[in-house]
Amino acid sequence: MPLTDLPLSELPGYNAASTAPADFDDFWAETLDEAARHAGPATATGHRTPLTTLDVFDVSFPGFGGHPVKAWLTLPRARSGPLPCVVRFPGYGSGRANPIGALEYASCGYAHLVMDVRGQGTSEQAAGDTPDPEDSPHPHRPGFMTKGVLDPHRYYYRRVIADAVRAVAVARSFDSVDPDRVAVVGSSQGGGLAVAAGALAPGVAAVVADVPFLCHFRRAAEIASEGPYLEIVDYCRAYRDSAERVFSTLAYADALNFASRATVPARFSAAGMDPVTPPSTCYAVFNAYAGPKRMRLWEFNRHEGGDAFATEENLAFLAEHLG
Repeated sequence: MPLTDLPLSELPGYNAASTAPADFDDFWAETLDEAARHAGPATATGHRTPLTTLDVFDVSFPGFGGHPVKAWLTLPRARSGPLPCVVRFPGYGSGRANPIGALEYASCGYAHLVMDVRGQGTSEQAAGDTPDPEDSPHPHRPGFMTKGVLDPHRYYYRRVIADAVRAVAVARSFDSVDPDRVAVVGSSQGGGLAVAAGALAPGVAAVVADVPFLCHFRRAAEIASEGPYLEIVDYCRAYRDSAERVFSTLAYADALNFASRATVPARFSAAGMDPVTPPSTCYAVFNAYAGPKRMRLWEFNRHEGGDAFATEENLAFLAEHLG
């Protein structure tokens, strides 16, 4: 697989101008106010597993529009007080999956909340349990990129980002969680959502965004050769006069525009041969990020990025910032 983007030596200097609309901050303040009006307590029901050192809870909380959003909360069984918490957002098309598939955070002593992404959860065997009532009563196959894309208020990712912010608030509300030590993490779609949540959600202490998606939409649509950005290309190919309106809506969900509003410590990664989230789009968001930050480039990898090697480095970063 050859390089899919700029020469690696040019990536650290790649910058992109903000595409944030003039009402970007007002739009998100109004969106989160609307979501908060439907906020209510989360439910957490014990979920039986064969695990002997961890406890798992099936969580439900009101997301955007009051729509129920599912999550898993996994805790070390031997705990004596509030724990630092890692809130994780899944990749594109994936749901919260089986909680036994993601034990690394709780095994390191963290509370771990993994949020379902509404409407998603039918790819990579990572099932979901949260429909998007404004679209379908059941999770379904991608794509999601152009749902409501001609109207920022109807756009799919407005609801998802609002859910992510509510998930942070829910995590901080649990007695088992130290509300001052909450990180948001994710890979691909989850990485883009982590950047957005890091900018919008009160109480976030750190951000981890691996090979982030939802970044620098215009360039991504122009150069990505695989993956969800091509849904935008297909839409604009069919609706030839809609491109500017499409990208105007996408600007409200672009991690590039959230990055300059996020100030907590962050760790990013990019992959030099990534055809799904081209590395220049990841670097554009990294370079726009306003807080303390570090980048890890996996030179010869595709969209898997660092995989388990990234997890190990991310855990070291979280230990540094969450204790």
